[in-house]
Amino acid sequence: MKYALPIFLVSIIAALIVYVLVGSGKPKEPPVVTSFETCVAAGYPVVESHPRQCHTPGGLVYAEELHVEAVYKNASAEDMAIEVPFPGGVVGKQFSVVGQARGTWYSEGVFPVSVIAPDGTVLAQARAEAQGDWMTDGLVPFRADLSVPQEYIGPASLVLSRDNPSGLPENDASVTVPLTVEY
Repeated sequence: MKYALPIFLVSIIAALIVYVLVGSGKPKEPPVVTSFETCVAAGYPVVESHPRQCHTPGGLVYAEELHVEAVYKNASAEDMAIEVPFPGGVVGKQFSVVGQARGTWYSEGVFPVSVIAPDGTVLAQARAEAQGDWMTDGLVPFRADLSVPQEYIGPASLVLSRDNPSGLPENDASVTVPLTVEY
């Protein structure tokens, strides 16, 4: 009997250690994943693409939301509304730019659009064409179709420039949209 209490205590401690190491016997609930951030916090793998993607064991993929904006030079969002592509978006080798620009951006119904690599190389150029009467101060729908070289993959800037036949610097205006060329 003299050793009964120490043996009892050792047995209780051993049982607690086994319980902690092995677990309570209850299966753990999988983490609730509803976004890229919660997927990463759950410890699931992240693919280093642009934007980054987190993959769950169930096959769901959550893409990181990029918060980038267009940059306006001598212009504002009231002058130009780009519907696609979105700032920070991913585009293919051939893509369209669709939006609305004030009639004052057009000359003879067009204005220049370029895709520029980070090193300044011009990857593509086109003319955005008015999809309506451009002889107005109001917003006029436009469309431009661009083709980037097949070998190019990576970040780029989409630059939409007000047509400036006068060549005067005070008449220059542009909107720059960061994007990524991938497929």
